[in-house]
Amino acid sequence: MTETPLLLAGDFATPSREDWEAEVLKILNRRRPEGKELNLDQAMARLRTTTVDGLSIDPLYTSHDGSLGEPGVAPFTRGTTIRTGSLTGWDVCALHEDPEIAFSNKEVLADLERGATSLWLRTGSDAIAASDLPAILDGVDSDIAAISVSSYDDQQAAARALLNFFSATGSHHASGNLGVDALAFAARNGGRPEFGSEAEWVRAAMAEYRGVRALSVDVTCYNDAGAGDIDQVGYALASGVTYLRELEAAGITPAAAFGQITFRVAVDADQFTSIARLRALRRAWARIGELCGVPADRRGAVQHAVTSWRMITRDDPWVNLLRNTIATFAAAVGGAEAITTLPFDTALGLPDDFSRRMARNTQLVAGEEANIGRVNDPAGGSWYVENLTDQLAESAWTVFTQIEAAGGMATALSSGMIADRIAATNAERAKRLADRSQPLTGVSMFPKPDEAPREVRPRPVAPVRGGLRPVRDAEVFEALRDRAAGAAETPTAMLACLGARRDFGARETFTTALLGVAGIATNLVEAGSAEEFAKQAGDSSFAILCSSAKVYAEQAVAVATALKQAGVQTVYLAGRLTETGTDDAASVIDGEVYAGMDVVAFLNQTLDQMGGAA
Repeated sequence: MTETPLLLAGDFATPSREDWEAEVLKILNRRRPEGKELNLDQAMARLRTTTVDGLSIDPLYTSHDGSLGEPGVAPFTRGTTIRTGSLTGWDVCALHEDPEIAFSNKEVLADLERGATSLWLRTGSDAIAASDLPAILDGVDSDIAAISVSSYDDQQAAARALLNFFSATGSHHASGNLGVDALAFAARNGGRPEFGSEAEWVRAAMAEYRGVRALSVDVTCYNDAGAGDIDQVGYALASGVTYLRELEAAGITPAAAFGQITFRVAVDADQFTSIARLRALRRAWARIGELCGVPADRRGAVQHAVTSWRMITRDDPWVNLLRNTIATFAAAVGGAEAITTLPFDTALGLPDDFSRRMARNTQLVAGEEANIGRVNDPAGGSWYVENLTDQLAESAWTVFTQIEAAGGMATALSSGMIADRIAATNAERAKRLADRSQPLTGVSMFPKPDEAPREVRPRPVAPVRGGLRPVRDAEVFEALRDRAAGAAETPTAMLACLGARRDFGARETFTTALLGVAGIATNLVEAGSAEEFAKQAGDSSFAILCSSAKVYAEQAVAVATALKQAGVQTVYLAGRLTETGTDDAASVIDGEVYAGMDVVAFLNQTLDQMGGAA
């Protein structure tokens, strides 16, 4: 022990931003020729990323000019409540949509016995029948567990069934949500939204069950269809304002209406944008409340966060456990009042007891072991998160005003404005998925084509709906895998590995994984000469050369020529043709395999040649 405090960084100068910028330029210009060096703006552009819908993410944040504020008070950026140290800190909400009554009732009770604190039941032709609600909820005390419903087919029937259940069981302190959301219904089914019943349900909830909210602003339908972060918040604001107008026309004040709306928002494996999305929505909704004259303490947006269905993959579903963990963490840190974690095998079929338990325990571990729920807005004050929150709130407000100028959310939906915006975002996302700048672990990167299939019960056949088409990010790659699986014989590519392992190893590994994305097998061939490669080609119709630039310059053209003469129809090179050192390479080598290429187009073309299924 010494009387002088130990200052670990005391002997080091505090670096400035200018010092950091100088190091950036030094590194990025290290191998650039004289006169071709990047200036600071060009270097920053190299390091800056832009999300699919235009959020700008800088490489370094050093300050935030906005006021941080306090949790639990307007504008509620930092949360609508103050967490007091309870184990979870949010409502663990379990989704049930399995129409088998006995199984769902058993799982409902298991969820509540083992950590879930509320239930969300989806009714409809491909889910639970509204008439089966009492049987599935048999044994549930609705004075203790909140219950919410939703439906893609008949929201009125779902809401009526839930209120009837509350009445039949003599509930006096019921809580939950009736799931009335005409806009989300139209988004999923097409047509112009039909309003008129909102006030009826709001009055019923306010008269009989003060803890029940009648209306839902379900933004997950837009996320499922491909909407970006900015648009999702903008659509939530525009939808909420639509309901404020409908209720005000029926004599229900905005202050009362604010207490009748729950926002259902998707969270995904992009941790920071998910956190910022929840924070930005609260801030913007509070601003709307201020403009509508809602008292400051009642302007908070109550949010039910759901892990994104769009991010779930069918292939290598175990990676979904990681995606769900990140999304659940983001929802908790972002201050969601309720969180639903979708089972990891959701894309395969109906979840079983195991996958439901994993979904439930993801939240319980986050709350009871990681203690996330004990902290108010743990991301608050992070310059990066605060900047993202600002960007999202401001950009979403612009989207909201554009929708209002176009006539409101109902008009924007029925006119095709929303569909067009989502289509533009999907087009940009498709490019990033195809070149793997937006990678999907276990699907577009590090695939496991020989994985053992997981057995699940199939979902009921869903009717064809005329609204926004839901699409998972992984579907384009799953289609490639299906093409290979449907071929008469397993598609196989020859990998002609030139030189020693130290020469071809890296590119052979890269190419094997790339072909594995589509379930294409590989036949690795090592030989010393072009003639030996030709002899071992067998009946291969497709080959890829793998090696280093030095070896390519010596052998690539000769080996490619020999393979073509042996009957191989198509020869590619792992790398760039310029590495062969000759302009003649393109006459015998048909293409390149490299990082950043359009993987989807390449693999579809390859499967076309190899006899992949249509």
